[in-house]
Amino acid sequence: MAERNEKKRKRIENTQKQQIKKQDGEVKKEERDGNSEEMAKSGQETQAKSNPNKKFKKVFPYGNYKSYYGYRIGKGPEREEDPRIRVLKKEWFEGKDCLDIGCNSGVVTIQIALIEEAFWYLRKFVKMEFAEKKNTNNTNVKAVQDVNESEQCTTKSSNKGADNGSSHQSSCERNLSDIVSFRQENFVRSRPHDKHLSVTKWIHLNWGDDGLISAFAKIWRLLRPGGVLVLEPQPWSSYERNRTVSETTRSNYRDIKYRPDFFREMLLDKIGFRRVEVVTSNLSGTRTGFNRPIFAYYK
Repeated sequence: MAERNEKKRKRIENTQKQQIKKQDGEVKKEERDGNSEEMAKSGQETQAKSNPNKKFKKVFPYGNYKSYYGYRIGKGPEREEDPRIRVLKKEWFEGKDCLDIGCNSGVVTIQIALIEEAFWYLRKFVKMEFAEKKNTNNTNVKAVQDVNESEQCTTKSSNKGADNGSSHQSSCERNLSDIVSFRQENFVRSRPHDKHLSVTKWIHLNWGDDGLISAFAKIWRLLRPGGVLVLEPQPWSSYERNRTVSETTRSNYRDIKYRPDFFREMLLDKIGFRRVEVVTSNLSGTRTGFNRPIFAYYK
């Protein structure tokens, strides 16, 4: 009996030591990540000072470059509708609290909010940290202005003749600030989604397998029963193209074990989503970058 108790005590001690060692390793990794980011930033500043006449390409380690959607779908009144909006179902958003993680300049987020047939209540949207808050706010304001310029202000009149002869409120009469709000935040590390398009790659490259699993688990906890995670994972070839934006991404790229093809199994078997629906295998006729499969995972 005494021998069994001694063995049990040693097992517990070993487990505790392993947990402490793991926690220490995570802390040191965070410190290394922070140091590498500071070194990269410092290196860019030093190069700029030593070569004031030479133009350097700005690197965005946490997401696509500023005004990415301006390149994809154009700007201002000539901007096209993002083709992915056509496959998003109204019932996923109508009357729901929604979270768009990694929204870039917010153009697509605002386009969703302005679809008048849905009357969506889109309250909270999170943007990954990759720009100063001042620049982020200016970008969002410009995005709102661009969308307003290009949207046709039409009033839905399908309820004409109903009680008091009232009709639905038009998109122009709604105040965007009451529908959409933006926050600059690191979702992986914050404590406190539904929409999660094209951002998993950046979480994966910056925080590795553990960071991605943590983000998926956090999304699952935040979703109410019946809630939906709309996910557009990027292919491994896209990881390869962006792996060198920082020392952190370069290191994590080499260590990644769970590639995008494994996400389905991870979300259903390990995270706990009930089922998955392939919204579209591809968006035929759309430009490169918007033809990736989109999945809806139901809690």
